[in-house]
This record gives sequence, structure tokens and C-alpha cells, in this order.
Amino acid sequence: MKLSVCAVLMSNKPFEEAAKYLSEAGMQELEIGCGGYPGNAHCKPAELLADEAKFKAFADVFTKYNLGISALSVHGNPVHPDKEIAKGFHEDFINTVLMAEKLGVDTIVTFSGCPGGSPDDKLPNWVTCPWPDDFLKVLEYQWNDVLIPYWKETVKFCEAHGVTKVALEMHPGFCVYNPETLLKLRKAVGSDIIGANFDPSHLFWQGIDPVAAIRYLGKAIHYFHAKDTKVDEINTAINGVLDTKHYGDEIYRSWVFRSVGYGHAHQMWKDIFSNLRMVGYDGSVSIEHEDSLMSVNEGLLKAVAMLKDCMMFEATGEIWWA
Repeated sequence: MKLSVCAVLMSNKPFEEAAKYLSEAGMQELEIGCGGYPGNAHCKPAELLADEAKFKAFADVFTKYNLGISALSVHGNPVHPDKEIAKGFHEDFINTVLMAEKLGVDTIVTFSGCPGGSPDDKLPNWVTCPWPDDFLKVLEYQWNDVLIPYWKETVKFCEAHGVTKVALEMHPGFCVYNPETLLKLRKAVGSDIIGANFDPSHLFWQGIDPVAAIRYLGKAIHYFHAKDTKVDEINTAINGVLDTKHYGDEIYRSWVFRSVGYGHAHQMWKDIFSNLRMVGYDGSVSIEHEDSLMSVNEGLLKAVAMLKDCMMFEATGEIWWA
């Protein structure tokens, strides 16, 4: 496994300055944001693809600081019911694929997206229960009329441009939010290019055991985000886990995102990495910092220390004792 980081956490710094800092912090690779909700402060694909000198200057930074590229990320909603918004997110995705092709990167990290509840809607509609029956009609429309056709067509484009892994982050608020919906879309699209960006933080608060989910997904895991969640036992005992309060309202929320180790201890993370290896995943582990109780610097360095203790970096070698 290799230690990576979502470099968007350093969006307030110029790319080379961010790369230098992250290399010195112990990163082996970077995940580069190319658009969507987190933005494209370090990499504007359309601009770099149109200017060879700018592209070379960007690519040379990785060589200078001995960094690989684990993935390009473009977390958007390309099936947004507002056609103009959807168009912007889709163009971000297409340009990111072209950027990946030129860089020789095979993995794009993104969301499945979430349509509206009907062709007339202007805002996404995330369904969380089967009754009243209206919600089942919404799901049928979203999946059969929008989501599956979109990804069937988009996967063809990825395949034509050397992207072999579209790692969908299982994120509540989007149609793919857990292992079951991930495999549902993968099967419906009919392509192994569709797979999971496995981020335990979004699974923890849903009550999902990440180890069981890893066993269930197996080879469908394309990428891994290292982020933790602390479920607040006091607040969930009263209000459950569905929570729309602002992420900065930590003391009242049912759960908050934390740096690795501040939601779950070493043994959980050791079990996660051991099971990833058992199902055949030996790729990148990309730190995502969204801990509102720590600075970026402190949260990142604490995550690095924890992950270095729990990850396995060397090949297993021969089982000499049996």
C-alpha cells in the first residue's frame, strides 16, 4: 500500500508549495482535485490541456518532490436536475478523464450523483425510505431514466481514454451511498470500471461495519479514503444518526468527521487494512482531512502517524512457515 492525500486540503497554497509540504509530511502520492464541489485550485484540466508549457510545469512538480499521482478526483453531481449545473459537473468529469489520460493515471474518484424526483425538479432528491409509495417511483425514475443511462455512456468515454477505474465515493445524499447501491450500479452499467472509493467515514455513521463491507465488495474496491467519524452516543441516543445541523456545530451533532484514530482506535484500522489486503486491494490509501476540531497541519500529521502504524507497506513474501 502507498500513503496518499487529497491535496485539496492545501488549496490555499500554490501547488508547488503544497507538494513540497506534503512530501516532507511523508506522502508518497497525491490525489489531485480537478473540479466539482472541492474545486480545482491546483489543477485546472481544460487550461493545462490547452497549454503544453503549463502542463509540463505541473507534471514536473511530481518528479521534483518524488511524488506519484494516486488518482484525480472530481466530486460533482453530473446528473443534477438543473441542466446547467449538470453540464458543468459533466464537463469537469470529461476534462478530468482527458487529463488522466495525458498523465497516465487510471483512476478517477467521484460521486454517482443524484437526480431530482422527476423530470420537472430543480433540486436533487435523496430517497431514504420506501413509503409512501411515491418514493419508490422516484427511485425507479432516478435509476432507470437517469443514473444508469448516464453512467453507461460515460463509462464508454472512460474506456476509450485509458481510465479503467471510476471510484464512486459511497456518500449519503447521492444514489450510491452504501455497498449494496454501489454493486447495483456496477451490475446495471455492466462494467468493472465502476467500483468503490471506500471511505469508512461515510459508512461508520450509517451503522455499517467497514470490515464486513470490505469483504462484501471485494474486487469492486478501486480506491480508499482514510477518514474517520466519531458517532456521539449522547446525541444519537436522542435523535438518531440522520443530522442536518452544520458540521461546525460539533457538540450538538449526532456525528462528526475526525482525523484517523479520533473516531476509532488502532485495532479497527488494522482490521480494515488487513481485510483490504485479503480481498486483493494493495493500492493507495488517501488521507482526507475534514476534522473541524483540528488544524489541517495537526490533523494531517496525526493521521499520517496513525496510518504508518496500521498500514502495511511491504509485499507479503512467501509463507515460509507452512
